[in-house]
Amino acid sequence: MAINIRASLHLSMLALLATGEVLGNDLFDSDYAMPEVLTATRLKQSPAAVPGSVTVLDSALITASGARDIPELLRLVPGMMVGYRNGNQATANYHGSNVTEARRLQVLIDGRSVYRPGLASVDWTDIPVAIEDIEQIEVFRGPNTVSYGANALMGVINILTRHPLNSRGTRLKTTQGQRGIHDWYASHGNAWQDGALRLSLSGLQDDGFDHDQFGRDYRDSRRLNRFSLSASQQLDSRHSLDWQLAAKEGSNQRPYGYTPVFDAIAPGDKGSDVKARDYAGSLRWTLDLSPEHSLHLQSSAQHWQRKQVWRACEAEVAFSPALGELWDLNPFYVVKFGENPLGAVPPGTAQEQALATAVRAQLLGGAAAPVCGDVNQSMRETRYDFELQDTLSLSDDLRLLSGLGYRYDQADSETYFNGALSNHIWRLFGHLEWQLGAHWLVQGGAMLEDDQLSGSSLTPRIAVNYLITPRHGLRAVYSEAVRSPDMYENNVDWRYRVRNLQPQAFGQSSATYFARSRGPGNLDQEIMRSRELGYNGSFADAGISLDIKLFYDEIHGMISEPLRNDRFFPSNANRMRFSGAETQIDWQLSHADRLRLSYAYVDFSASSRLDRRLTARHSGSAGWLRDWGQGWSSALFYYGADQLNQFHFQRLDLRVAKHMVIGNTALELAGVLQQRLDDEALTWQENRHDQRHLLYFSAELDF
Repeated sequence: MAINIRASLHLSMLALLATGEVLGNDLFDSDYAMPEVLTATRLKQSPAAVPGSVTVLDSALITASGARDIPELLRLVPGMMVGYRNGNQATANYHGSNVTEARRLQVLIDGRSVYRPGLASVDWTDIPVAIEDIEQIEVFRGPNTVSYGANALMGVINILTRHPLNSRGTRLKTTQGQRGIHDWYASHGNAWQDGALRLSLSGLQDDGFDHDQFGRDYRDSRRLNRFSLSASQQLDSRHSLDWQLAAKEGSNQRPYGYTPVFDAIAPGDKGSDVKARDYAGSLRWTLDLSPEHSLHLQSSAQHWQRKQVWRACEAEVAFSPALGELWDLNPFYVVKFGENPLGAVPPGTAQEQALATAVRAQLLGGAAAPVCGDVNQSMRETRYDFELQDTLSLSDDLRLLSGLGYRYDQADSETYFNGALSNHIWRLFGHLEWQLGAHWLVQGGAMLEDDQLSGSSLTPRIAVNYLITPRHGLRAVYSEAVRSPDMYENNVDWRYRVRNLQPQAFGQSSATYFARSRGPGNLDQEIMRSRELGYNGSFADAGISLDIKLFYDEIHGMISEPLRNDRFFPSNANRMRFSGAETQIDWQLSHADRLRLSYAYVDFSASSRLDRRLTARHSGSAGWLRDWGQGWSSALFYYGADQLNQFHFQRLDLRVAKHMVIGNTALELAGVLQQRLDDEALTWQENRHDQRHLLYFSAELDF
């Protein structure tokens, strides 16, 4: 796989270099309008001037991919490792690290973070935005704490939705296919003299994986419905308002994966569906003081609600006060004791042995009999975010961006936090761009952040770009970034209070499960230091955009341990190193053909084996988009990675579409075929399908 991708890249480069006219006519030609990206520094910049590597997934590429959700789109980003855990829960890591704890990417929707504050994760399944509403996705590949604060440790994904002004009319779409796929989308947009509005409703549904590694049914179906309202209003020549409202509700099945600490105890029912409801609102006010000076104030409020209540059965001894005391004293001793609880008491301290003897007596006295009760694992998370940003052109050669922000986070869960926990975060940031002559561009920035729970941090970035022309630039970048330990890692107070026990456990109808965990409360921030050399060029005459990146990244103080109630020992003891190269080529071969290639080589070392799970040494994608005329189009994509948690991944996707215009109505019929080229599980051995192919069809009306 890697050889094929590298060969394709080499052929493309040879073809480019062999075309003398391309270099001669276009290298110093500035007649064409240059594209701009925003996510890197919050300033609009040409790709050649960016202090880092950016991948842009435009609307044509998003549509041609046939992807139904955002993680599948991220396979087009070089170095992005996409996997799945617990069935329908996608994970996305840039360059890898722990497969189950994907917590080092900042994800934004039009600048609003959807990074959940309590569990510090991105719930990819439940992101409240429809693929059809996305205009483009900008992915900054590298640390960007400087612009977006802690948690933008390894990259930033900014999902930019279509402006309401570009959404006029009505769109209806339905998608049906194998594996229970049933998606729908409806939107209507309207515009008036000084503003526009778009209303979108959408839904997504599928059955997930078919079976686990033992051939048993796998409970991982998902169903969700989304609401989105987006509006823009130009108040006068200087003031404008943009606001959004979004909501999502749905349910996700969770597979049963509970393993009892005591082998002699039957596990019972330890899983349930998760019912989710999310609400979000944002308001952005922009004031253009002059062509060289603008202010904007953005505020947002978000609420995540996960309701997970189920009836579970366990052995009565699981609620023994003596066993709970022994767990608090030494959980490792409990694990050892659980290997043979009816046998001889393991060696230990006098207190450990006394408690173990008491528990053993309870088991012999009948405490191994099952009891059943109601378990509540629900959580509510809330975030309020305010930010003021000032953009000032001090001269033709000097631009300054500065700002300050405040964020309030709260998580409320009886199980995870024994109530509510809150956090206050203040941010002060700035970025300076200095054009030194015709070719040199120097950029520097820093973020000062104060986190009530984790302390303060200062993260800098310095970059030098040598612009051969405005379209072609070499870059050298050094940056530092941090990730603050989240509430879950640092401050968890994890205990299961089981109610309505029948029969009662030790005379109680409500009791606490013996295994409980408390966060250390003193975890430090993870620290990343990154060095990058690169080139970005756009050959407008040939329709070629090229980006090459060489990188060396080190992360210290990593929190890598699995965060389970029976195994909760987070620390800053781990570290990881990444080095390698990435490239992406986008080539508009003709008005009808577009070729897109990406490849990443990642050499890595990690002190924890868990951080080596989701790093592929070779990964990449190749796509060919073709307009056949008469309304027919096709897109063929290849995705490959040589290791995702020790499993290979290779897939071929084909999309064929027919576009028809009938009066004022446009109709598009499309079919997507996904074909796995291997027969391996997806990320985890229990994620398996009965068939290696997936077929689904869509019909869309636009009027």
